[in-house]
Amino acid sequence: MRAVVCNAYGPPDKLIIGELPSPELGSDEVRIEVWSAGVNFPDTLIIEGKYQLRPAMPFAPGFEVAGMITELGSDVRGLQVGDRVMSLTSSGYGAFAEEAVARAAEVVPIPEALDYATATALYIVYGTAYHGLVQRGDLKAGETLVVLGASGGVGLASVELGKALGATVIAVGRTEERLIIARDKGADYLVSYNSDLKTKILELTDGKGADVCIDMLGGSPFAAMSRAMNWGGRLLIVGFTSGEIPQLAVNLPLLKGYSVIGVYWGRSVAHDPVGHIANFKALGAMLESGKISPHIGGIFSLEETPTALNTLLNRQVTGKLVINVRSQ
Repeated sequence: MRAVVCNAYGPPDKLIIGELPSPELGSDEVRIEVWSAGVNFPDTLIIEGKYQLRPAMPFAPGFEVAGMITELGSDVRGLQVGDRVMSLTSSGYGAFAEEAVARAAEVVPIPEALDYATATALYIVYGTAYHGLVQRGDLKAGETLVVLGASGGVGLASVELGKALGATVIAVGRTEERLIIARDKGADYLVSYNSDLKTKILELTDGKGADVCIDMLGGSPFAAMSRAMNWGGRLLIVGFTSGEIPQLAVNLPLLKGYSVIGVYWGRSVAHDPVGHIANFKALGAMLESGKISPHIGGIFSLEETPTALNTLLNRQVTGKLVINVRSQ
């Protein structure tokens, strides 16, 4: 099958277009004819050998797919060949290719109105944001939500979901100019993390601090928010796209009475597949009612995958980047 191939660890420009064997199909898996694949920060790490997963060479990076089921494992029930689905790959890589396999219990039907590219823009970013804000953060109407990295995929989804859930949303990003799209998605306030972030958040919340903060950045913005949380608040850790894993002075959650909560959506899918499907039923209802609308920041061909990855690395992204593996 045709695929983006990583033959040796290195930057995106070392990737090539080549041929790889079709992945083997397990009894609890489905084979997917890939139409679109999502571009995610871990994809930039796995090709450089900086991720916890280190596949044998050669391999195709990418782990988020949308496409059509072409084959069912022997134990699979409730799915059919021809179903349009979105999923994570079973192995954690292999999405930037013409075929991929996924665990049947984790695949989600694509809403009828969505094309494959838009389904890809929905799956991980809204799945992560919903799991974080609802299941881990217990965000309630009337609370204040701070979104760090609000112009990125999960960030924009968090802004939109926060407003849909009735929160006041403070969008934080590199510059206010890059956050204009967050305002379009419903953010009440735009704040640059290059400002005095702690002071600004306290000013906007009448000195109380954030009830919920969802953090994709790490680094200094996390450090500022660790000092700007409300009593009983929830500081949600999603990732560290700043490249810096911060240290937390644990006296802060003690003295301020807030919780620090990890949000590992990919692991939660495997641990709670029933809840995973329920989350996407809720998201489907929000889509149908117009409360959410996935934002595609760029669409690239399979050959342009290195460009897409470099765009992500260079922090030039608003919304979700998508690879169209096949013409749509």
